[in-house]
Amino acid sequence: MEKTAILSQIQEIFRDILDDDTLILQYETTAQDVEEWDSLTHIQLIVAIEKHFKIKFTSREILSWKNVEEMVESTFIKL
Repeated sequence: MEKTAILSQIQEIFRDILDDDTLILQYETTAQDVEEWDSLTHIQLIVAIEKHFKIKFTSREILSWKNVEEMVESTFIKL
Protein backbone atom coordinates (compact mmCIF):
# COMPACT_ATOMS: atom_id res chain seq x y z
CA MET A 1 0.00 0.00 0.00
CA GLU A 2 1.29 3.46 -0.86
CA LYS A 3 1.73 6.20 1.72
CA THR A 4 -0.82 8.42 -0.03
CA ALA A 5 -3.42 5.66 0.34
CA ILE A 6 -2.52 5.28 4.02
CA LEU A 7 -2.85 9.05 4.52
CA SER A 8 -6.26 9.00 2.85
CA GLN A 9 -7.49 6.19 5.10
CA ILE A 10 -6.06 7.84 8.22
CA GLN A 11 -7.79 11.07 7.20
CA GLU A 12 -11.11 9.21 7.11
CA ILE A 13 -10.42 7.83 10.59
CA PHE A 14 -9.64 11.35 11.84
CA ARG A 15 -12.85 12.67 10.25
CA ASP A 16 -14.88 9.94 11.93
CA ILE A 17 -13.31 10.28 15.40
CA LEU A 18 -13.27 14.10 15.33
CA ASP A 19 -16.70 14.27 13.65
CA ASP A 20 -15.41 16.72 11.02
CA ASP A 21 -16.03 15.77 7.39
CA THR A 22 -14.14 18.85 6.20
CA LEU A 23 -10.84 17.97 7.89
CA ILE A 24 -7.95 17.69 5.46
CA LEU A 25 -4.72 16.18 6.77
CA GLN A 26 -1.33 17.09 5.37
CA TYR A 27 1.90 15.31 6.23
CA GLU A 28 2.91 18.40 8.24
CA THR A 29 -0.32 18.43 10.30
CA THR A 30 0.22 18.31 14.07
CA ALA A 31 -2.14 18.14 17.04
CA GLN A 32 -1.69 21.90 17.45
CA ASP A 33 -3.20 22.39 13.97
CA VAL A 34 -6.46 20.57 14.80
CA GLU A 35 -8.49 22.07 17.63
CA GLU A 36 -10.29 18.84 18.57
CA TRP A 37 -7.09 16.73 18.62
CA ASP A 38 -6.29 16.48 22.33
CA SER A 39 -4.63 13.73 24.38
CA LEU A 40 -7.80 11.67 24.80
CA THR A 41 -8.64 11.95 21.12
CA HIS A 42 -5.06 10.97 20.29
CA ILE A 43 -5.57 7.64 22.06
CA GLN A 44 -8.86 7.09 20.23
CA LEU A 45 -7.17 7.84 16.91
CA ILE A 46 -4.33 5.40 17.59
CA VAL A 47 -6.70 2.61 18.59
CA ALA A 48 -8.85 3.21 15.50
CA ILE A 49 -5.81 3.20 13.20
CA GLU A 50 -4.50 0.00 14.78
CA LYS A 51 -7.87 -1.71 14.34
CA HIS A 52 -8.33 -0.45 10.78
CA PHE A 53 -4.93 -1.62 9.57
CA LYS A 54 -4.73 -4.62 11.96
CA ILE A 55 -1.39 -3.47 13.39
CA LYS A 56 -0.03 -2.53 16.80
CA PHE A 57 2.19 0.46 17.60
CA THR A 58 4.71 0.51 20.41
CA SER A 59 4.66 3.26 23.02
CA ARG A 60 8.06 4.39 21.76
CA GLU A 61 6.71 4.82 18.22
CA ILE A 62 3.67 6.76 19.38
CA LEU A 63 5.73 9.08 21.59
CA SER A 64 8.16 9.79 18.76
CA TRP A 65 5.54 11.11 16.32
CA LYS A 66 5.76 14.83 15.66
CA ASN A 67 3.25 15.02 12.81
CA VAL A 68 0.90 13.01 10.60
CA GLU A 69 3.75 12.02 8.28
CA GLU A 70 5.47 10.10 11.06
CA MET A 71 2.17 8.39 11.90
CA VAL A 72 1.77 7.40 8.24
CA GLU A 73 5.40 6.22 8.05
CA SER A 74 4.96 3.98 11.13
CA THR A 75 1.79 2.52 9.62
CA PHE A 76 3.52 1.96 6.28
CA ILE A 77 6.40 0.07 7.93
CA LYS A 78 3.98 -2.20 9.82
CA LEU A 79 1.98 -3.20 6.73
